[in-house]
Amino acid sequence: MATLLLRLSAPLQSWGSDSKFETRKTNREPTKSGILGLVAAALGLRRDDEEGLARLARLRFGVRVDREGDLLVDFHTAHRVDGKKETSWVTYRHYLCDAVFLVGLESDDRAWLGEIEAALRRPVYPPFLGRRSCPPTQPLCLGLREAALEEALRAEPRLVKLRRGEGEGLRLVIDAVPGEPGVPVRDLPLSFSPLQRRFGFRPAREVFIPAPSPPEPETAHNPLAEL
Repeated sequence: MATLLLRLSAPLQSWGSDSKFETRKTNREPTKSGILGLVAAALGLRRDDEEGLARLARLRFGVRVDREGDLLVDFHTAHRVDGKKETSWVTYRHYLCDAVFLVGLESDDRAWLGEIEAALRRPVYPPFLGRRSCPPTQPLCLGLREAALEEALRAEPRLVKLRRGEGEGLRLVIDAVPGEPGVPVRDLPLSFSPLQRRFGFRPAREVFIPAPSPPEPETAHNPLAEL
């Protein structure tokens, strides 16, 4: 079993899973559909390549939140001219500012993960973090780890230094395996075709890694030590 680790960091990211009409929301962490879309672009897959996407969808996905990021809501005024009639409306775009995530993709096919790693280092199409206006900072790809997904996410050193007021605990959102409790999330891409995008459900669970306990203070006292 091996896990490919990605570092997702940028001034802006946006990972929507239920966006509709004029309001485009973002999740608190990357979606599996968004990450597989990034990988598919790096590999050069066509949007209607359902067989290639199905192979990617079998990868087990997990994300560690190293910095939650702040929510930004931006708005755009859109115009459409139809003959002599002009229509205007306001659309809203939600972003995460300065968020940092560690993403893992697990497979028992190490060679397949190696192909994905090579594609991410020399992508066919440029990667972006949820939207084309959100290019990633480097390094994007951290390489392969000879470990299962959750083990690799827990063992990797923090990607950022703690800011004042930030807790030392970490949050994981990870694909649940059969037998584990999980919440169904409509975030499994079946087709990225512009004619009809389709998504299925995947079970996900959230795990909180508490901050390490501080060392016990030295309480032993020898009253005769100064004599």
